[in-house]
Amino acid sequence: MNLLARPAVYKHFHRFAWLAVALTLCVVVFGAFVRLSDAGLSCPDWPTCYGRAAWPQAASEVNDHAASAIRPFETHKAWREQVHRMLAGSLGVLVLLLAVLAARKRRYGIAQIAIASLLVAAAIPLYMRGQHGAASVLAILGETILLFAALRWSNTDLARTGALTLAVIIFQALLGMWTVTWLLKPIVVMGHLLGGLTTFALLTWMAWRAIGRPIIVVEADTLKRWVIAGLLLLGLQIALGGWVSANYAALSCGAGSWSADNFPKCVGQWWPPHDFREGFVLWRGVGVDYEGGVLDGASRIAIQMAHRIVAVVLALYLLTFAVRLLYTPGMRSWSTALIVLVVAQVSLGILNVKLALPLHVAVAHNAGAALLLFVLVSLLARLRKPE
Repeated sequence: MNLLARPAVYKHFHRFAWLAVALTLCVVVFGAFVRLSDAGLSCPDWPTCYGRAAWPQAASEVNDHAASAIRPFETHKAWREQVHRMLAGSLGVLVLLLAVLAARKRRYGIAQIAIASLLVAAAIPLYMRGQHGAASVLAILGETILLFAALRWSNTDLARTGALTLAVIIFQALLGMWTVTWLLKPIVVMGHLLGGLTTFALLTWMAWRAIGRPIIVVEADTLKRWVIAGLLLLGLQIALGGWVSANYAALSCGAGSWSADNFPKCVGQWWPPHDFREGFVLWRGVGVDYEGGVLDGASRIAIQMAHRIVAVVLALYLLTFAVRLLYTPGMRSWSTALIVLVVAQVSLGILNVKLALPLHVAVAHNAGAALLLFVLVSLLARLRKPE
């Protein structure tokens, strides 16, 4: 039953939710563009860019700003980073609106959402003035209120998902800040990618449930188990992809050649020298500039090989699932979409190596992961057994 369609205040809830889904996809894809074009540190302060709400137009405008001592100003990169922040900020406002609408029927629901949001908002100017301790306390208090509300509320009116999504996007903003202040620390960069796609998944689930149009299938419970396993595998592969990108390991097996030496082989070998222990050290301290990567060749090869191995497992699993859907009544279009996306994603991954990571192919590879996530989450949200 679509409970959100009944109260008048929720009349357009699903439209806001789908707008948020589309905006999140834009933020994720544009964020990949920023990261892959090496613009992630182009605004070394946060949330401003060399003290500007937008971005400076010339280096002469920022010579006296403290951020200039951290990193020289680059016009062609700064706008990318700040536009990404603006898009993310707009998404945050939209998610706040959804959380308020979803929680308005709960006792003190709007008050809890508002107090948590005000605490986080108050933390931003404190951070900008260098009062990082006080800013952290306020942000943690705001997140605690949202998580406590999400645990207490049921999800019959999407109140739980609304509060949880707002908590995730606030934490995502913190990860965006740490990405800059901790100089592209790999664990933070990977977490930022996972946070963006988690937000995308939650909003997709919320949008489908707000519409309330289930797919009635006798085997719904079995198919859901397939979907959940697929989501776990996809999440692992996305995390590995983020780790590859954050450690600049995409071309560690060689690139720019159509021979087999860089794919399916790696540096001309099926199992080249590697160092998994060093390649998967998650925390290396604060103060290191990770732009360009700090790992040696064997460590980067280990990361790349792990990404390839899980890619094969995931592709085989999703194609098997797609074949099962193909023979399930009413699921042919979903099966086709899954097959097309898996083949396209594998092809883009190979092209990244063969063409030496061209920007448009690398960004498309990130978008492909998001679309695969969309299909699986959509199935999880919509599959229902006949009553």
